[in-house]
Amino acid sequence: MNLLGTAKARVKSGELGAWPVIIGLVVIWIVFQTLNDRFLTPQNLSNLTLQIAATGTISVGVVLVLLLGEIDLSVGSVAGVAAATLAVLAVRHGWGDVAAMVAVLVLGALIGVLHGTIFAKLGVPAFVVTLAGNIGWQGLQLFLLAPQGTINLPYQGFIANLTHTNLPPAVGWVVGALVVLAYAAAVLVNRRERTAADLPLTPVRQAVVRIVGLAVIVGATVAVLNAWQGVPVALLILVGIVAVIDLVLRRTRYGRNIFAVGGNAEAARRAGINITAIRISVFALASFLAALGGILTASRGYSAGQSTGAGDVLLVAIAAAVIGGVSLFGGRGSTYGALLGSVVLGSITSGMFLLQLESSIRYMITAAVLLAAVILDALSRRGRRSHGRE
Repeated sequence: MNLLGTAKARVKSGELGAWPVIIGLVVIWIVFQTLNDRFLTPQNLSNLTLQIAATGTISVGVVLVLLLGEIDLSVGSVAGVAAATLAVLAVRHGWGDVAAMVAVLVLGALIGVLHGTIFAKLGVPAFVVTLAGNIGWQGLQLFLLAPQGTINLPYQGFIANLTHTNLPPAVGWVVGALVVLAYAAAVLVNRRERTAADLPLTPVRQAVVRIVGLAVIVGATVAVLNAWQGVPVALLILVGIVAVIDLVLRRTRYGRNIFAVGGNAEAARRAGINITAIRISVFALASFLAALGGILTASRGYSAGQSTGAGDVLLVAIAAAVIGGVSLFGGRGSTYGALLGSVVLGSITSGMFLLQLESSIRYMITAAVLLAAVILDALSRRGRRSHGRE
């Protein structure tokens, strides 16, 4: 009863956590599995992880910008120009795979610095700056790919292996065990630090439930993926990025500064936080991750074309973050929300393809899910205000 009462109190105060997304994901899986029994097969779920690797990576960068209460409309075109630059350097100019990737990632970071500087120093709204970037970088992408329009990448090499390599079953289990052990160690360290600082602790039972829950999820994921071809390296890249960025946000001064600026920029300034530097660095990180997403996209398709990073890539990246519980008002959210949101949207897309439904239906369903997430965010914000949490 105590747990139920606590849950009700959290809902009333607007502290919904990830439960709405998890429940929605379960419902989506049940519906699609009922309509097509191939949906939850190891092969389809493995394809799903590859499908969300690139957009999920881009979405993590979007989360950082949303935490500032801003928006970046250029991440799709940055991914596209990154893929085009990668293909030009690796194929036309004969650069090594690693050198070309490093150059592309640096390019992505510099693009973000440019956007962030114009926004933070000149005061141009981020919406306008990144909208211009969306158009301009797409133009550069077309210029780089001319005259063919598409550059094919080799089927062998480091770039191709990023999304076409799977871990052996035994290695997958070892990695899964290490993830659970690392999380358990982090929980213990956190409890020790809070005890030393004489801060309130979460109940031991709750900590144990979280560790066991993670072990079940990781074990089930590894078992399912091993039943097909093994754990994809692309999935490890995405989860690793999510975990590292989340650690930075929660455990470093820089991360706390991001939340502070997004929560109340004026209060953050008065507290001595360099708002300009935070904003520029966040946009740099967002474009860096967008460039990495472009690399993963090119790797999976063995090519970079005019449509790379175009279409609904931008909208899916933003929608994944919002559906995952990241507030559009800034100051609230986590990178794990982007991961959950990417899984939700990827599941919808995968289910639609299996049912052979038209893209128009997928767009309408995605729009409905996104609208529901935004309404939930607004209601949560209202609940927090009524309880004096904002």
